[in-house]
Amino acid sequence: MNQTRTTIRNYQPADFHKYVLLQAQAEEFEPTGRCVSPQFIGEQLRRPNYCPGQDLLIAEIGNVIAGYVDIETEMVIGRVVLDCRVHPEHRREGLATKLFNCAMNRIKELGVRVVHVNIRQDNMVAGGTLAELGFSLVRQFLELRLNIGHVDGLDSHPAIEWRYLQPGQEDELTKLQNRAFAGTWGYNPNTVETITFRISHSAGSHKDIVLAYDEDRAVGCCWTGISCEGGIPSVRKGRIHMLGVDPDHRGRGIGRELMRVGLARLRDRGLTVAELTVDSDNEAACDLYQAIGFEAQARTLWYEKPID
Repeated sequence: MNQTRTTIRNYQPADFHKYVLLQAQAEEFEPTGRCVSPQFIGEQLRRPNYCPGQDLLIAEIGNVIAGYVDIETEMVIGRVVLDCRVHPEHRREGLATKLFNCAMNRIKELGVRVVHVNIRQDNMVAGGTLAELGFSLVRQFLELRLNIGHVDGLDSHPAIEWRYLQPGQEDELTKLQNRAFAGTWGYNPNTVETITFRISHSAGSHKDIVLAYDEDRAVGCCWTGISCEGGIPSVRKGRIHMLGVDPDHRGRGIGRELMRVGLARLRDRGLTVAELTVDSDNEAACDLYQAIGFEAQARTLWYEKPID
């Protein structure tokens, strides 16, 4: 047990390099597929509706940042999502519990009704800590993977009209996504500001997003990107971030065709593997991905704690 005093405090700009170092060391010890480059982390600290000085708490031991908890607020659906990481050398010292307890002060100020935390299924220690803190398991998501080279028909002409998203269409994409995912568990409606931020950051591009059209109306979208390995963008793995179809246009094979276009986009970028995350309760999506050839590689668990 480390006997040096632990201080829990709000993040300050001067903490940036130590915060990046913690992220990199934690990712090396326990790979999660997140990017930990200084540029990417710096951009995430500037995301819309987020203030690191209020929404990021760090645990400091001596002159080292040993852990943090990030508070992501989604007021439209009345929840907060917590992301907590602890330095490998300081695990099993109760830091996560201290960080969560301190985060509750900020959470109660926000007036949300529920807190959610997402962890890997094999993270038994985190699951035990969450249970002790009053969280309960409410949802399981599947992490799926596909060898793009094993998919037939990527070179054939898709049976839909599609176009890349163009600058100025962020509002159209926002409305389409919010219609496509309305009522989906855990979905917080997007804003034009959020969409614009995701497209404009260093890892984003308008050509990552494919829109399906019915005449002049966008009725579906497939948002692709590059996964990270070892904390940096991968040279072989891509990701389907989001696949959605307007409710009025479902049942016409648009989702399957959009997936084909998205996979072809990843392949044309030299990537050989595609990954995605799906709610295990979403039977229609799971059936589609299984039919294409995606296979489950892991599960992530969502834990929930109501706020009185």
